[in-house]
Amino acid sequence: MNGDLLLKKSIMFGKHIDDIKKKIDGGFHWYPYGSLSNFVHLKDIFNKRPIDSLVNNNSKRILDIGAADGDLSFYLESLGYRMDIIDYGPTNFNNLQGARLLKEKLNSSVEIYEMDIDSKFITPDEKYDLVFFLGILYHLKNPYYILEALSKISKHMILSTRVARFTPDGTPVSNSSLAYLLDADESNNDATNYWIFSDTGLRRIVDRCGWEMLEMITVGDTVASNPCDQEHDERAFAMLKSKYI
Repeated sequence: MNGDLLLKKSIMFGKHIDDIKKKIDGGFHWYPYGSLSNFVHLKDIFNKRPIDSLVNNNSKRILDIGAADGDLSFYLESLGYRMDIIDYGPTNFNNLQGARLLKEKLNSSVEIYEMDIDSKFITPDEKYDLVFFLGILYHLKNPYYILEALSKISKHMILSTRVARFTPDGTPVSNSSLAYLLDADESNNDATNYWIFSDTGLRRIVDRCGWEMLEMITVGDTVASNPCDQEHDERAFAMLKSKYI
């Protein structure tokens, strides 16, 4: 299945999920950002390397880390993939109530594992064909730890994270292997924002942690991005292959 078809089907499934959410009063707020919209940015990557070329037809095991309400996992499950979710209640938007309620309403077989991957990462299964790791890396204190651990349990990864071309004072960093450590209130007043990599820094840590970068694109402010300002936000989307598996 290529990127065009993944995107088309994700839009249809997203409408289905939204209809379900509108009918549910769970006493909590749903995650406000559509995680399935990631397929807009991933379309070209999956057109070059279709998802079925990354996944073993016998196992079809995919791990979704930082899944919000689980929309992506429930979508891929509807396409025939075996999905696991790893997330952590205290940092999830609604303490994982959304994902658990959707699992029930959809009569889903998606497994939801709760753990703080910044302190101790224990995988629920020995090996995966593919990991989706979208928008999580810059929220982790220990990005090297988790990237290295994942390279030993999954053959491929789809990674997205925030990157920057300039420091807040305007120093260019794209060609330097650097990561900027944010102050607690420096970006969107969110203390869980930590490391913002330069383009070169992201490629370096990916390589050092046991991954080969197969594809990468960036979206947003691709000219003057910096770690702090929302109007100068740039995101990288990459497809990686483990050097160990």
